[in-house]
Amino acid sequence: MNDADKNALISPVRLGYSSQFKFKCHPGVSCFTMCCRGINIILTPYDILQMKNRLGLSSREFLAIYTEPHLLEKTDLPMVTLKLLDDERESCPFVKDKEGCIIYKDRPTSCRYYPLGTATLQHKEGADDEGFFFFINEPHCKGFEEDGDWTVAEWREDQGVDLRDEINREWTDLVVRKRSFPPNIKLTDKAKQMFFMVSYDIDKFKAFVFESAFLKRFDVDEATVEKIKKDEIELLKFGLEWLKGVLFKETDPEQQAANFTDKKNPT
Repeated sequence: MNDADKNALISPVRLGYSSQFKFKCHPGVSCFTMCCRGINIILTPYDILQMKNRLGLSSREFLAIYTEPHLLEKTDLPMVTLKLLDDERESCPFVKDKEGCIIYKDRPTSCRYYPLGTATLQHKEGADDEGFFFFINEPHCKGFEEDGDWTVAEWREDQGVDLRDEINREWTDLVVRKRSFPPNIKLTDKAKQMFFMVSYDIDKFKAFVFESAFLKRFDVDEATVEKIKKDEIELLKFGLEWLKGVLFKETDPEQQAANFTDKKNPT
């Protein structure tokens, strides 16, 4: 973490969709790309799809080259963050001083939200997180001094995060639901591996579905089979819905995960 990141402040003001603010970032601003250094970016499942396809990599290759694994605090669920360069500024691997982000059209959701943050992954289930946003105030950022009037809703639409949040909705729900578990309720390592595979390693999950006994053990209609075979986003949505049923359909989540690991895993 660099000095600028240490000095970043989270505004105590809770913002909603209609909240207004002024912000604009462009190559002419003096702090251009400074927010791309010393960062901690949690990548969502849709981020992985977009970025690995942009780079022409398999999901496994992308994960190995560009991510670092972590356990999300208070959920014990595996997450990945963007791996930063080993330079003095801990730079994003996709940022250039003059050009800015070289994968801008496929940049991660967190980058699109900036200078806003969203509290969805930080609160418990039922905490009314939808529409809970805040400012990330970094001392170096001059974007707030530029002309550009927005509401939170307008910013989300302009930056494309409304679409990404919709695609990631089931994944976010899984994380929030697990966060609401009592601390003594733990998922098995195999259940965590399944969560990681469905969330991030879409190529491995596709092989799991189509090259194992999965379709013999689970009742999946032909139309869905054809759809998930051709479309990664549909495969992701299918996988998250399936994972939710596997992990949470019984009263005791730990026992359900154990049941799945012991009896239903076709690998």
